[in-house]
Parts: sequence; C-alpha cells; structure tokens
Amino acid sequence: MLVCFGDSLTAGAGTDTGQSYPDYLQTDLDQLHYHYRVDNEGVSGNTTKDGVERLPEIVAAHPAVVVVEFGGNDGLRGLRIEDTRANLDEIVGTLKKAGIKVALAGITLPPDYGQDYIGQFNQTYKLLAQKYRVPMLPFLLKNVYGVPGMMQEDRTHATAKGNVVVARNVVPLVTPLLKK
Repeated sequence: MLVCFGDSLTAGAGTDTGQSYPDYLQTDLDQLHYHYRVDNEGVSGNTTKDGVERLPEIVAAHPAVVVVEFGGNDGLRGLRIEDTRANLDEIVGTLKKAGIKVALAGITLPPDYGQDYIGQFNQTYKLLAQKYRVPMLPFLLKNVYGVPGMMQEDRTHATAKGNVVVARNVVPLVTPLLKK
C-alpha cells in the first residue's frame, strides 16, 4: 500500500469523488504495472500538528510508502516555522523509524507572506529531505499553479485536470521506492 498523507491538496478539496491526485496516481501506477493500492489520507484543513496526531493510524496501517504533504495550512495561518519543522520532522522521523519509505511533497506560499518567511518555509522541506535522505518534490503544484484551467477559483487547490498533472509530478518521486 502507498499512502498519500496530507491536507486538502491530497484530499482533493473542491473536486468530485475520484478526482484527487491520489486517485490519478493510482491510475498512473496501474498503467506502469506497479501493484500498489493508493490510500488517500488527506484531510482538508490539516496542519502539521494534525498530521502528528494522525500519525499512529498511518503507521498502524503498515504502508510500504508514504507521500507526506503537509505545511500549506501552517504557512497560510502564519504559524511559527520552528513548529512546522518540528512537526514535519516528527512525521518523517516516525515513519522512517517504522521502516516505511517516505517521499516528501513540498508546497510554497503566496508572495504576500514575505520573502523571509517564504524562504524559511521552503527550506523546511529541503532540510528534512537531506536529514532523512528521502526524495522530495519541491513544489507539489509544479506545472499546475498559475496555469489556466488547472487551479480552482480559490487559487489554492487544483482542479480535477490539475490533479492529473499533480499525480504525474508524484510518479517519478515514488517509483524509485516501489517494487514491480
């Protein structure tokens, strides 16, 4: 099993059932003959602290791989970078300690949050990827954010069409961790 563990970007907020990036990731992996069930454990509104609280149930499911995507809600709420980093560190560290392969999916913030805060926020993912030697996608919404038709009107969440691209962004992140 491959678990996509995150917030509304993982949950597929604002799209119909079956149109989240984990749904499209399942299709992509099936087409590539990887035999994994993709489990969507995205919860809209979750912060990294919520992720820490949900961690025991993820570990108990014994997935082979977990794609960790948290932080956006922390950043949008202006939470302390140190707290976000500590929570993400606990999530990745706990999964790794449990023998689970981890891939980290990063996100960034709108420019009105200030260069210093955004820079520190973005650095969080790089630091964790280096510390735990896990593959990282710097920006989950690469080739989606700012592209007409790919983002919902809220300019935060991908459309169904956008989630197809998000899944394609995630495929090369996870396939090195999978067995055929």
